Amino acid sequence: MLLTDATDTPPAYLPAGDEITVFEQAWRHGLPVLLKGPTGCGKTRFVQHMAARLALPLFTVSCHDDLAAADLVGRHLVGTDGTYWVDGPLTRAVRSGGICYLDEVVEARKDTTVVLHSLSDDRRLLPIERTGEQLEAATGFMLVVSYNPGYQQLLKGLKPSTRQRFIALSFNFPDAQREAQIVMRESGVDAERARRLVTLARALRASAEHDLEEVPGTRLLVNAAKLMAAHCAARRACRVAVLECLSDDPGVVDALSEVVAALFED
Repeated sequence: MLLTDATDTPPAYLPAGDEITVFEQAWRHGLPVLLKGPTGCGKTRFVQHMAARLALPLFTVSCHDDLAAADLVGRHLVGTDGTYWVDGPLTRAVRSGGICYLDEVVEARKDTTVVLHSLSDDRRLLPIERTGEQLEAATGFMLVVSYNPGYQQLLKGLKPSTRQRFIALSFNFPDAQREAQIVMRESGVDAERARRLVTLARALRASAEHDLEEVPGTRLLVNAAKLMAAHCAARRACRVAVLECLSDDPGVVDALSEVVAALFED
């Protein structure tokens, strides 16, 4: 679980449409937001940008199979002076009026989403059974969750009763020009190599013959570009930062390397 606070200068974010405006309107009206889109398309960066833009503390939780409601709400711990209560990230966000961002929420255990129900409707309440509190969300509190609908299996999808509590924003990979701009800005690599990296990504995203579980996100392109900017050979940078991250099958990686070889000479 990763917890962060962010109220500083907004991280760079290049909007694709009106998502910034819609997010701000949802925040003003106390509406929770669901972000849908493939891995590495900018969902987390967008939330970081909006938290800083709105001058709100940000509490980010990377959800996983073992994440329980207590990990979000809090628990009693035992210290030298006896038992004491420690707020979880969701409770801290509710008390402080910040943003609680649950990344890949469907990966969490089912009891986790139940905790969110009273916070994602007009009540904006967080019941804490172990302390007997009915915590009303402070002004500014916002619940944001994300998931990748293309990757999640049917049994791991959000229940309709949960999904309909949210304003939903769909994200996808940027168009080629915008993605190249992002790669250049984030890595410092030159325009030509950024363009070729984007061409590589779009070719892999369009190809179904290798049956990849995930297609390369913009994040992987930025990682490869950073290695190139640090004078790593282009083909090697693509292999370690992109191809090896997409598959553990040596045959698949070697086949994808042919696409890289067609785009980069070194």
